[in-house]
Amino acid sequence: MIKTYARLALLVLVFSSSLFATPIIKDELLKPKVKERINVMANELKQKTGINEYLIATNDTLPRGISMVDYAKKFEGNLSKPYIIFIFAPHNQRVGIISSSPELNDLYKEADVKDAAINVVRDEYDGNSIEDKYNIAVLQAFSELADEIAEAKGVKLTTTIPNETHSIVNILRALIYIGSIAVLWIFFGQPILRRKKSGKKQ
Repeated sequence: MIKTYARLALLVLVFSSSLFATPIIKDELLKPKVKERINVMANELKQKTGINEYLIATNDTLPRGISMVDYAKKFEGNLSKPYIIFIFAPHNQRVGIISSSPELNDLYKEADVKDAAINVVRDEYDGNSIEDKYNIAVLQAFSELADEIAEAKGVKLTTTIPNETHSIVNILRALIYIGSIAVLWIFFGQPILRRKKSGKKQ
């Protein structure tokens, strides 16, 4: 009988600890496959860096003026430090990143992580439903944040997803740069060259 109670207590302990171990603090938007992938990424990040990455994907009303820091404090009792929380609140078109200490802010570029989510939602021509956009946006941004934390810590994650947005942006930047050079050459370089050639002929 004692062994039975001991086993039952152990099962309860394991089950309860697994509940608190989830990186998803609040979810009102995500599909099962996306949640599964987020769990895998967060677990790998925790194992390799010791940093907990959490997620809040909510339909709560968070209008401008309401601090995301104050909103995140409601969940602090279930969080393990050090942590970084990614908050996705599409109802008010807000995205936020909250860290448990200022030092953690140096491990990621806030603008890049936010863009990873916002660019997906703003894309009007990808053919996805708004529900799918939210899921892709959260997954992409959560992965981007994990990758940046890992890179800052000098480790490589194997469970994150490639951010194609960066490649596209870099290609666009290169095209713009090449285009600018071409314009400068047409309007300034060629006339100067012609004048020099005509001056030599005289």
